[in-house]
Amino acid sequence: MKNDNLNQLFENLKDEFDVEVPNMGHQERFLSKLNAKDSEKVVESTSKSFKYWKPLLAVAASFVICFSLITFVFDEQQPETKDLASVSPEMSKTQDFFTSTIENELTKLNKERTPETKVLIEDALKQLKILENDYESLKKDLTESGDDKRVIYAMISNFQNRIDVLQNVMERIDEVKQLKQMTL
Repeated sequence: MKNDNLNQLFENLKDEFDVEVPNMGHQERFLSKLNAKDSEKVVESTSKSFKYWKPLLAVAASFVICFSLITFVFDEQQPETKDLASVSPEMSKTQDFFTSTIENELTKLNKERTPETKVLIEDALKQLKILENDYESLKKDLTESGDDKRVIYAMISNFQNRIDVLQNVMERIDEVKQLKQMTL
């Protein structure tokens, strides 16, 4: 039934269709006009999009420049924090001595880690962390005070306290070992 309707429609419109052949070169003229319009649109769209992006790029560049300047000025205003080694060559040797001693003690401590000594070692590491935080604030104080001898003494005491903590823990670990051997 649908095919009959379509056939009947085409039969009725048969005389109304344009079946004339176009003039010579029609297709070439049509394609050249079409290509010309497409190229105009491309050029026009690129220039329009650049017009809209140009102010945005300028604003973005301004932000980058401002951020760079602020960062540079802020870095210039922050003085470098001093540590014990920056005071004198002797203090540098002192700091190196304490640092290497603490590292050696920490290595010994980690070798002694067992289920029985775990709590002792973790407690010691917490105490060391507190002392390290104190040392960081002492470094700031040293920078602000300009090599004040009291701050230098406090820094040396801080190193000594860290070593004392490590040595005390090693003694407690030795006691735990002895008690364990006595019970066996």
